[in-house]
Amino acid sequence: MTRNVVILGSGPAGLTAAIYAARANLEPLIIEGPQAGGQLTITTDVENFPGFPEGIEGPELILRTRQQAERFGTEFMTGTVTGVDLSKRPFTLDVDGTEVRCKTLIVATGATARLMGLENESRLMGAGVSACATCDGFFFKGKRIMVVGGGDTAMEEALFLTRFASQVTVIHRRDELRASKIMADKALNHPKIDFLWNKVVVDVLGDQAISGVRLKDTTSGDLSDHDTEGLFMAIGHSPNTGVFKGQLDMADTGYLITQPGSTRTNVTGVFAAGDVADPVYRQAVSAAGTGCMAALDAERLLESEEG
Repeated sequence: MTRNVVILGSGPAGLTAAIYAARANLEPLIIEGPQAGGQLTITTDVENFPGFPEGIEGPELILRTRQQAERFGTEFMTGTVTGVDLSKRPFTLDVDGTEVRCKTLIVATGATARLMGLENESRLMGAGVSACATCDGFFFKGKRIMVVGGGDTAMEEALFLTRFASQVTVIHRRDELRASKIMADKALNHPKIDFLWNKVVVDVLGDQAISGVRLKDTTSGDLSDHDTEGLFMAIGHSPNTGVFKGQLDMADTGYLITQPGSTRTNVTGVFAAGDVADPVYRQAVSAAGTGCMAALDAERLLESEEG
């Protein structure tokens, strides 16, 4: 069986693409990996998604969107895509040893926030630990918080968080920032931002919620504990595009490149939506928007070929 549309990923981009494709009677199949629902499933409260004035929990938003996609006939398959052949159509995908064929493919595999790999960091994610300032900054009004990182992302997050926090401390493993001069100067001169240089986080402290961090000095090796009410990871994101290397055009950072004003990739019939092609905004609502675009692009291609 050759599918009209296969969608990789079940976050806001993939599910929105499925809603539009299903309503166009394209009978889409979503292949969802081990983290079904994407990054929203580890986000507690979402207060910036239109239509939910009282806010909604991330997993609940994903569940409701999934139910909407199912209502119109979307099918779901759980598995890891271990190989793809985009050299000819229909495309073939290897999903844990099962071959899936499709006329069009929407890649909405998202991006993964880089974390430090600490056990307590994962355990306290959503309980004071976050990888998204624009998602969670509002919940830290009047609190003293910390940001890990030294690049432009870290400075942007630190500056954004000053709108809410009483004090923002940036933890950086070196003694100078990697950020561009303009971003570094803004952060260095901000009255609410201070810096802990030559430090790395070796543990996140707290039981039900974060209470502090344990830092190691990168020059002396000394350990020290510091109280904090919030910890934000700002050490970048990695797009989930490894399986497409050599087949789809991507930036040096791994993000898929789409043609301006569309979701089309360099391969006819393959479209990219959401964070996998967006290193800038990385929001649920923008991902959903490009999911809609990808479904419409796929539908138009199929219509033009049938006509």
